[in-house]
Amino acid sequence: MKTWKKAGLTALAGSLVATSAFAGAMTVSGTANITYTGNTGAQDSATATTQQNGIDGARWGMNKTLSFSGSGEMDNGWTVSVASTLSNAASSAVGVTLDMGDAGTLDFQGGTSSRGIGKIADMMPTADEDVGNGIDVDGTSTSGGLSGAVSGGVTGFHYSKAMDMVEIGVGYAPKGGATATSGNVSGSGGASSIGGFIKIDPMDGLEIGFGVGEVAATATGSDNSQTDDHSTAYITYVYGPVTVGYQQSERETYTAAETDDEVTRWGVLYAVNDELSISYQDHVNDDNKVATDEEASGWSASYTVGSMTFKAHRNKATNVTNTIANESEHTEVGVTFAF
Repeated sequence: MKTWKKAGLTALAGSLVATSAFAGAMTVSGTANITYTGNTGAQDSATATTQQNGIDGARWGMNKTLSFSGSGEMDNGWTVSVASTLSNAASSAVGVTLDMGDAGTLDFQGGTSSRGIGKIADMMPTADEDVGNGIDVDGTSTSGGLSGAVSGGVTGFHYSKAMDMVEIGVGYAPKGGATATSGNVSGSGGASSIGGFIKIDPMDGLEIGFGVGEVAATATGSDNSQTDDHSTAYITYVYGPVTVGYQQSERETYTAAETDDEVTRWGVLYAVNDELSISYQDHVNDDNKVATDEEASGWSASYTVGSMTFKAHRNKATNVTNTIANESEHTEVGVTFAF
């Protein structure tokens, strides 16, 4: 990890609060990931002119990420930090965080960080990816995916505070859903997203959480201000090398049919030692307007040696998007280098 001294954060802090900031440090870290992937399933034959069962294009791929972060302490004890991520040479996330000590933390994200209830959308333990990774409806990893996921929006504000065994979080994603540069506006308007969560740690190893939110509807009404209702609750328990979890989520979607998705997930992770972990997850989505349940399951494993991590996972789903005959299988093996 490279470190450079950086004094330019004084101007940034001055735009947030009427106080100065001391010189801070700027750091750069990154990862490189090489994978071998296979996407197969009965639905692959849907595009038979270019794709047959078991054939899904080039299987080797690589991702590379650079993360820049800097922070400076103000003379009132608060800390301002900035972060930006480049994925494959394109900006994928940028954010500013104000750590107010005992008063909590407030941040603004202009990229892929979830807000409010989105922070606890999937709390199931896993050694690699979750059960929905790579699942699709046409064998190309570009269409569809598992249904019923809750969200709190992407671009916007998030406030969090930890108090002994309790943590709370509140998120607000302004209408439009797009990121504007400073001094400008963007997005198509519509409804804003707002939600929050509470986590409780009543005893060692046990965590319980609950979240609710209203998210801008994808099928908007004539006044362009309709929202979907999201809620989720989970429980996880760590006992020695074993972690188990159970989560139920509900999403009431604004449509003429008033669709209601109820998702149940559970998972278990076993840490064989400090380097090797394996896990299993199960997913079921019950759509109140469809008789067919969406079902998925998957296993994953990871092994770390120094700065290298070897990972593998395999997910399989039937009735994807609650549609009969939509099947999908995703297998991925890769190695990640951290620097």
